[in-house]
Amino acid sequence: MSKALIEHFINIRVSASGLMETGVNGVQLFRITEPINCAPAVYEPSVTAIVSGNKEAILDGKKHFYDNKKYICCTMSMPIETGTPEASIDNPLLGVYISLDTRVMTELVLEMESTIGISRTPKNSLHPQGLSTSQWDQAFTDALYRLLLVTDNPADLAILGDSRLRELYYTILKGGSGNAFKRAFGVGNEIARSIEFLSSNLSDVMTIEDMADQIGMSRAVFHRKFKQATNMSPMQFVKSMRLNNAATKIAGGTNVNVAAMEVGYVSSSQFSREFKRMYGQSPKQWSKSNERVENTP
Repeated sequence: MSKALIEHFINIRVSASGLMETGVNGVQLFRITEPINCAPAVYEPSVTAIVSGNKEAILDGKKHFYDNKKYICCTMSMPIETGTPEASIDNPLLGVYISLDTRVMTELVLEMESTIGISRTPKNSLHPQGLSTSQWDQAFTDALYRLLLVTDNPADLAILGDSRLRELYYTILKGGSGNAFKRAFGVGNEIARSIEFLSSNLSDVMTIEDMADQIGMSRAVFHRKFKQATNMSPMQFVKSMRLNNAATKIAGGTNVNVAAMEVGYVSSSQFSREFKRMYGQSPKQWSKSNERVENTP
C-alpha cells in the first residue's frame, strides 16, 4: 500500500474545502484550497497525516513546516499558531486528522507497559514532548488505509471500525513519537494530567503551586519537567493557552470582553495589553482582520 492510495481515497470523497467526517470516532478527512496565515489555535491530543501540500506552525516563536514525509503528533493540549500559507486550488492541503480517544490510548499504553515493560525516556530528544513528528512508515500507511477502507461499508464500519482504529493507535505508539505518547498516557503522565487540569480550569486563577500540588510535585521539579515537556515555563504556557483560546473565540464571533472573562482575565485592560503584545494587534483589530476559516485541522 502507498500514500498515493490514501490521497486518491480523499480526492474522490472530499471535493470542497474543509473537514469531512468518516464515521469513525475522531477521524476526519480534510482538503484546504486557500491560503490561511498562521493564527492562534489550541491543538488537542491528535495525529495529523498530510498526504499532499504542507502546513506551517509556530511554537514558542519557532517556525515548523510539515508535509507528507512525517505525520504530526500532539500528545497533550498545546497552544500553537498554525496555518496553510501555500494552499491553493491547484495545490491543496490534503490529509487525515485523528483526534485521539484518550481512554483508548491510555488502555493501550497500560496494556503495552504490562506486556513489554515501561519505556525509558530517550535522552537529548530533538522535540518537546507535547508536539513532535514521526516518520511516515509502511506500518502507519497500511493501518491508516485499512481504517479508511471500512468507512465505505456500514456493516464493515460497525463491526471493524473500533478494531481498525485501535490498530492505528497501536501503530502510532510503536512509531517514532511512541515514547512521547506513552509518557502522556501511561505511567508517569503527571505533566499531561496537569495540562488537562489547566485546560479544564482556564477561567480560574492558576499558580505554579496549584499546578504542582495537583499532581503531587514540588514547585522546582514541576517547573523543570514542565519545560522539558512543552518548551515553555508553566506560566508562559498558561498565558499562551488563555490568549490562544481567546483569539480563537474572538475570531469566531465572541465578544472581546466575554472571551477575556471566559479564559480567566478579570482586567480588560490587562487582557488587551497582553493580547497586543502577543499578536501585534488589539483584540478589536484582531476580530476584524482574522475571521478564521471554519473546519480546518
